[in-house]
Amino acid sequence: MARVIAIVSGGLDSVVLAHHLHAEGHEVHLLSIDYGQRHRKEHDYARIAADRIGAEHEIVDLSNVASMLPGYSLTDSQVDVPDQHYTAPGSVNVVPNRNVILLSVAYGKAAAVKADQVAIGALAGDASTAPDCSAEFISSFNVMEKIACAGYAPAHLEVVAPFIDLHKHDVIRLGEKLGVDWTETWSCFKGTEVHCGTCAACVDRIQAFERAETTDTTVYFKE
Repeated sequence: MARVIAIVSGGLDSVVLAHHLHAEGHEVHLLSIDYGQRHRKEHDYARIAADRIGAEHEIVDLSNVASMLPGYSLTDSQVDVPDQHYTAPGSVNVVPNRNVILLSVAYGKAAAVKADQVAIGALAGDASTAPDCSAEFISSFNVMEKIACAGYAPAHLEVVAPFIDLHKHDVIRLGEKLGVDWTETWSCFKGTEVHCGTCAACVDRIQAFERAETTDTTVYFKE
């Protein structure tokens, strides 16, 4: 059993990650990070996940960081969330360097409490639009932190990405086995009352359920 600081936003991937780590018997602490994202209501679902598995949940307030990240739909209120998929050229849905920020905070927490791992729900294919989701990035980040925290963090502390070889439909199938309630996860970038069904995150979610051949219980907005 390991002590794990898990970055859990409340999204589908990270909620399944929390359930997966719990099922493996680890002591899990859920960490949500408010970086000023417009869909921060996702953290309500991270709290629900924590309650489901009996874990602690903490929200770190970095909301002022959004002012340093203009031009992206998730952090700039002047930029509308487009109805397009991640693969659209020059997508404003991606916040470059975001995982560097999130992992630095989580690793600092892990070092301070002498945890064994920091877990993130990066998936296969994510790196095609978000390079800081790649296995290469995570490996390099671990090398950097070994230097940054030498003598302070446990020598074996590392960032892990248990789903790095899985696609979203694979994660959904795993979540089904773990009994995850999909209505207790949030993906939509717009952060409205229900999932919009048209933004990149919603499209990705819809397609993943179709590929998983699993019933999607998500409520989507219908005009």
